[in-house]
Order: sequence, then structure tokens, then C-alpha cells
Amino acid sequence: MRMTMRTTLASVLVALMASAAHADVTLSVLLDTNSETTALFEALSKSYQQKRPDVSFDVESRPGGSEGDNLVKTRLATGEMADIFQYNSGSLFQALKPERTLADLSGLGNAGNVTDIFRKVVTAPDGTLRGIPFGPAMGGGIFYNRKIYADLGLQVPKTWAEFMANNAKIKAAGKVAIAQTYGDTWTSQLFVLADFYNVSTALPDFATKYTANQVKYATTPVALRGFEHIEEVAKAGLFNPDFGAARFGDGMRMVATGKAAHFPMLTFGIGNVSQNNPEALPDLGFFAQPGDDATKNGLTIWMPSALYAPAKSENAAEAKKFLDWAASREACEQMAAAVPSGPYLIKDCSLPKSIPQAVSDMLPYFETAGRTAPALEFLSPIKGPALEQITVEVGSGIRSARDAAALYDQDVQKQAKQLGLPNW
Repeated sequence: MRMTMRTTLASVLVALMASAAHADVTLSVLLDTNSETTALFEALSKSYQQKRPDVSFDVESRPGGSEGDNLVKTRLATGEMADIFQYNSGSLFQALKPERTLADLSGLGNAGNVTDIFRKVVTAPDGTLRGIPFGPAMGGGIFYNRKIYADLGLQVPKTWAEFMANNAKIKAAGKVAIAQTYGDTWTSQLFVLADFYNVSTALPDFATKYTANQVKYATTPVALRGFEHIEEVAKAGLFNPDFGAARFGDGMRMVATGKAAHFPMLTFGIGNVSQNNPEALPDLGFFAQPGDDATKNGLTIWMPSALYAPAKSENAAEAKKFLDWAASREACEQMAAAVPSGPYLIKDCSLPKSIPQAVSDMLPYFETAGRTAPALEFLSPIKGPALEQITVEVGSGIRSARDAAALYDQDVQKQAKQLGLPNW
């Protein structure tokens, strides 16, 4: 009997200890409002809760663009950041002063699953890993409506001149050639940012010299071209009449449903169409922003955003456990099934067999050596916060391309000095 009682007491103690180890906990989460972000986190959190039913999530949304940047920085500075938050990798990550504000994730069991190309863009200056990839790598280029192209007998352009010729034919047919959505100011930057493959092909050391304050946008003709592209399409009258008020979701809907022929955007927009206009996915195509040489046609790519934890949090241990799960191959493939809009950056994580047409259009760039280049913000810590307002002015006819580039050069100078970069 004593032995039975001791066994029973031991069992009770073990159960109590296990219960204490997994006491109910609610993790606060801060995400942007993009539909892909929502779908990705739902896939992760539901799977995690099957393993850890004692964990729940309190999800809050934040705006995008510079407003969202400021909110993230403010919350980190005031100690009011959520237990887990999603934010950019690359230069904007570096601007958070990650070695001071973010939790070190180097010791997580699945940290080794993070691919080297992504590890570089979430590594703090002290060499420690601070983020876990969240979502697929993205291409920056131009969505197009395949039905409009077929109806008008158009071919996917490989040069900017061919692109503008297509736009002229589309406008002549009485259709909106290019959707623009300046109601979300961040969307106005794409013609500049997505042109970086063309810049880096012409000037392979541009990023290094840019960081060292040895080249400028306004005085480097190939870099200035992105601003000139915005000015050119605006003067040609190619935009939707409501471009000043339209939002990102409007742009994706327009190009997917044939209300517009083109929309310059990152490929995460596929998720928006998957959620809101899934019947239109077969008509949604994608191509890289063309340059001046058809033989050097390639894609500017963006690293996905990351999941982070603040350096100090009441639920820091549980937050790290969730981030460790997010870095597993199993979690990655569940994200890929939910949002199959590009390659994922966890080792051995594969896309499902059935993927949208626009993803099929993008993958050949990744599969051919030399046909992709990271966006500038992943090669240099410098990205001025006012670019989206400056590009809105160019597209709205308020400022010339050359003046805009010069103003942006001033904008990045402020940031470079704040980061303490030499030679500024």
C-alpha cells in the first residue's frame, strides 16, 4: 500500500510539474495588415496550438509603410512591444538597433535551418541571429493580366521600350495600362526599387559605393532611371483615374480581373488575389521590371519579413519556443501550403505541386544563375524613410525625376549619419 501511495504521490507531483511547465499563456503578436501575413500566421499558430493547446495568441494589426516603421520603433523604445512581432529584414531591421532591442535567437534548436542568404539579413552587428523567416522570398516586378495580353496579341516585354509600347497599345484599346495605388504610399516605390537588378547588372559595385557615399542616385544615370520610369508613365497618362486614392488591394484586384493591364508590385500580392479573387488567379501573370538590354533581363528579389521577439518580454521563454517551431521544416511547409507565392528560406522546405501561374512565371528567374539580384536594401543598410512620399510626388506630377532623386540622396544622408556610417 505504501508503495502504491508513493507511486501515486510521485505521479501527482510529475503531473503538477508538467502543468506548471505548461501553464496557460497568451502570446501577444503584432502583424501588418497584408492578407498573406494573416494567412501565414494562421497556418503557424493553428499547427502550434495542436502541439501546445495551453498557448493562445492575441493578434494586433499595424499599418504598413513609414507609419508602421515608426510604430515598431516606438514600441521597442518604450518597452511596449508585443511578445512576437513581424517586421522587415535587411536595412529596416538594422535600423532597429537589433543587438539592443531584439532577442538573440542563435541558440534555438532550429536556428540552423535558416538559409545562409536569409541569415545575412537578420544578423545583428554582433553576429547573432535575431529573426526567423516568415513567408516566401519575393520578386519585385510587374503583375500583368494574361487575358488582356492575349486579346491584344502582346508579348511579355524584356526591355523598357517594349513595355512602353505595350502600354501604348493597351491605352489605345481604352483600358487602364498601369494601376497605381498612392492611397497606400509605400506602393509608389516599386518602379525605383524593382529596377535594382538593372542597376547592379550595369554597376556591380553600386551597393558598396552607395554605402560608402561614393555614388548618388541623382548623378548615376542607370540609378536615376527608376525615378525617370515613374515620370515617364505618369506623363503618358497610363494610370487609373483614382490612382491618388486607390489602395494596394484595389491594384491587385484591378490587374487580376482585367480592370488594368499592369500593376508594379512585390509578388506577395498573389496572396491578396488568392484570398479575394481566387477565380482570377489563372489570368494573373508576372514579369521582372525590364531594363534597356533584353539579353540582361532579370529579377530584383526581396527577402521575406521575419518574426522577432523583443529583448525584454514577460513571455520571452514561450515566445522563443514558438519562434523555434516557426524555423522548423514542418512549420515552413505548412506556410508554403497556405501561401505558395514563392520560394521559402528554410532548408529543405518545398512548395506544393500546385502553384499559381504568377509563381510559375517567377520561379525561372530563381532557377537560372545570374537572373536575380537582391534589392538594394539587403545589400546596404541605407534606405531613406521619405522615398515613398518622394515617389508619390513624381507620379503625381509634383516633382521631376531628377529633383526627386536629389531629394532622396539628401534623405538617405540623414539616415546614414544616424547609423554612424563612415564617410558621411
